[in-house]
Amino acid sequence: MRIILASKSGVRKKILNDHNMDCEVIVSNVDEDEVKNSLLAEGADPLIISKNLAEIKSIKVSTNHPNKLVLGADSVISLNNKLINKPRSRDEALKILKKLNNTKHELISSVCISKNGAMIWNHTDTSELKMKNFQDKELIEYLNKIKTETLLAYGVYQVEAEGSQLFEYIKGDHNSIMGLPINDIINFINKYNK
Repeated sequence: MRIILASKSGVRKKILNDHNMDCEVIVSNVDEDEVKNSLLAEGADPLIISKNLAEIKSIKVSTNHPNKLVLGADSVISLNNKLINKPRSRDEALKILKKLNNTKHELISSVCISKNGAMIWNHTDTSELKMKNFQDKELIEYLNKIKTETLLAYGVYQVEAEGSQLFEYIKGDHNSIMGLPINDIINFINKYNK
């Protein structure tokens, strides 16, 4: 199965490759902050923001690649239905972890497949995570294990790596939490190709 991935996420590309999907990466270069700020100003919740970002990325790349299936994806953290953005600095990352400390929150992963500049399918998965209770010192130690560029690109926790130790429990599909609800994507593509 061939698909264009409108994301620079190495984790998403690996999930596709691990499931025998041949993907070409073409980054959408959508200004995510601009889109989020615009949607927040309209009162959008984290789920709507995630869905919209996945769709915008997918459609933008799809417009320039006729007759190809283009997959856009986005994941956001929702705490009490409020969006938690990716950190812009290590200090901000620590503030985010302090907010999430000893609380339940949701990780919303949205995907959209477009063809010829129009969405043909989308799907959103919501997972629930509860962070353990940590001292500030422990959170700082955790952050010190993560490279700055990784932290700023992927957010405060990498569940596939050191981040798994942060949680009391994680309820949801593992691949969705990593950024792609792959089983739903494969089911759609199999039906589409029939």
